[in-house]
Amino acid sequence: MAARKSPFFDTATTLGQIVAFFGVSALCGVLAAGLLVPAAAAAGTAASGSIQFFDDLPSELQAGALAEPSKIYANDGSLIATLYEENRQPIKLDQVSPTMIDAMLAIEDDRFYEHGGVDVQGVIGALASNLTSGTNRGASTITQQYVNSVIIDTNLQNKQEVVLSGNKDYGDKLREMKLAIAVEKQLSKDEILEGYFNIVPFSGTTFGVQAASKFFFNVDASQLNIPQAALLAGVVNGPSVYSPTGNPELALQRRNIVIRAMLDKGRITQEEHDAAVATELGLNITPVPSNCTGAVQAPYFCDYVMHLILNDERYGATTEDRQKLLYRGGLSINTTLDPEIQNAAQTAVNETANPDTTDPEIGHSMVSMEPRSGKILSMAQNTRYTPEEGAGNSVINFNVDLNQDGDPNKPLGGMGGFQPGSTYKPFTVAAWLDAGKTLNTTLNGSKRTYPAGHSWNASCLPGGRYGIPEPWTPINYGDTNYKTTTVIDGLANSLNTITMAEINQLDLCKFQEMAFASGIHNGKSASGENEPLEVNPPSSFGGGGDASPLAMATGFATFAAEGLKCEPRALESVTAVDGRSFEVPAQECTQVMKKEVAQGVNAATQQVMTKGSGYYLQNGRPVAGKTGTNDFRSQTWFMGYTTGMVTASWLGNHVWGNERGSMEGKQIGGQVYPEIDGSKIAGPSWKNFIDRIPDQYQANPFTPPPASVMGTVAAPPRPAPAPSNDQNKNNNGGGNQGENKNDGDD
Repeated sequence: MAARKSPFFDTATTLGQIVAFFGVSALCGVLAAGLLVPAAAAAGTAASGSIQFFDDLPSELQAGALAEPSKIYANDGSLIATLYEENRQPIKLDQVSPTMIDAMLAIEDDRFYEHGGVDVQGVIGALASNLTSGTNRGASTITQQYVNSVIIDTNLQNKQEVVLSGNKDYGDKLREMKLAIAVEKQLSKDEILEGYFNIVPFSGTTFGVQAASKFFFNVDASQLNIPQAALLAGVVNGPSVYSPTGNPELALQRRNIVIRAMLDKGRITQEEHDAAVATELGLNITPVPSNCTGAVQAPYFCDYVMHLILNDERYGATTEDRQKLLYRGGLSINTTLDPEIQNAAQTAVNETANPDTTDPEIGHSMVSMEPRSGKILSMAQNTRYTPEEGAGNSVINFNVDLNQDGDPNKPLGGMGGFQPGSTYKPFTVAAWLDAGKTLNTTLNGSKRTYPAGHSWNASCLPGGRYGIPEPWTPINYGDTNYKTTTVIDGLANSLNTITMAEINQLDLCKFQEMAFASGIHNGKSASGENEPLEVNPPSSFGGGGDASPLAMATGFATFAAEGLKCEPRALESVTAVDGRSFEVPAQECTQVMKKEVAQGVNAATQQVMTKGSGYYLQNGRPVAGKTGTNDFRSQTWFMGYTTGMVTASWLGNHVWGNERGSMEGKQIGGQVYPEIDGSKIAGPSWKNFIDRIPDQYQANPFTPPPASVMGTVAAPPRPAPAPSNDQNKNNNGGGNQGENKNDGDD
């Protein structure tokens, strides 16, 4: 940064240097003017101006709060991630090794405990040397260095001009001196030294002696020995020039100069000196990973939490204020994440679609939440959280919406969701039951073509109807199974034609409203509010738009909680290092669905597991679920839930989305699947996950729905008369074929 020139202190001339010298002499109270009387006489007016300039300088140091890293914790207190611009770990002076104190004083300011902030002897010596030799020797005391560091730190916080040491003019130095004298009146020597040890930079983003000790040697500052302390004391003079990692030879030379200074100042013995200079640098570089890229666990959950803080005005009036608090405020952010559940989810996701053995366009994510509280328990993803380009790398969170509450000014860093396929069907069943109909109602599931111009009731649309411009023939998975059966059986076997038979008796807007009230919405909304999915007949069994896995988990959690919808929650508490406590979103639960309706849906989704597409995913506990696959085979789902935990398992093509990009023929976890649907990959991944944590979630029996919801099972057709013995002899029919399990889904 270019140097700024004071009109009184232009050092380009000898006269300017003399004037500056008199200004410093006045500051120090030194009667040294007589040394340069002839020159002073020639420059008397300028000298008087310099004294006035000094008197006008501020005499109080305006210090901002020191930056401290913020930390995100899981619900058991384990670390998720550390967020910082400056890695600093403030400590008390009595936590600094006496050897470290000796090393710093010996090389930087051996008269620290004797001067009043400005070392007169050092200033005169430096000025004399600079005047006679043309050098740029400094004479800053530790107090001045502390003042300088505070000024730089405060200016950086306030985004003001920062003047580095090499660009300072004499006006800057005078200001620094005056402030140093003021600080000496306000603070004790030990307080100044403690502040100095906590603020000075040592390397890159490493500030303060404790962070430096951990970074370079992985020891606490209290444990530093002579060569270690000397190395750190030497680095302070030029963190980039004497970097032990960047310039190890210069760092070693500088370290040995410090050790020699310690000997000369009587702070170590000759034997200690000789032993110390004979050692290697002895580095044990231990960086503190920064931000979500260095998360210890759950990097995508970390990213989600980070966005929640940055979007919330409770943490600052502007985004800039919130960023400052998040990265400099030393926040302790306690969250709902359960590490055991998270570890199980991440393991299952990696084993299913490891990024090293999976085509880069194939994404897999899994998010779990607690139904009656909304607590997010885990958030896993099969990509590596890093902004670096490369297959399997991504900072986009597949689990969450594009924007928070549809507000484009509150991004969540999410993909924005995917077409939910048949996982949307339970909401059609919910609308069916809410209309007073029953699960055991028998419907005609025959294949049918709806002609152009056919329309359905849709009270939320203009004219109250939804019409189709062209003929349309809904089909079942595999273009088979067009049978007459019950509503509950139709959901268990994911029959599109049974779902269509339901909506022929319903208002299209009712199942959309039921899903929206339960938490399912358009994950790509940017209108300023959450929006429901589209209203059209295909959406009754395929979802009209894109919903995020977290939104889908919220919707199914409403079923699990018998109609109680709880907003997703990630934050438990947030406190700052200065003791401030910040408000976090409270638990927000609302009864949005009749209990008996949710109980009815749970009865149907349990049958998905006992005789439908989830048959092979049972785990011996009361569990419900629903598979889903879109028409293009680009998106697949499994929604699995118990009374205590709901999990959305999604696997799909995140590059091409819903329109194309089938996953058929793609490498997924090192294999190519002959058939793509929710029961084949996303479902088994969920089972892998839940089998790892059998005691980490509640799984009580679901409450059975009342008889009014179940309805009466229609009497089966009267069987034909039993054949005679002769007929039996002529019967070449096959044996018992067993129960037909529908492994497919659409």
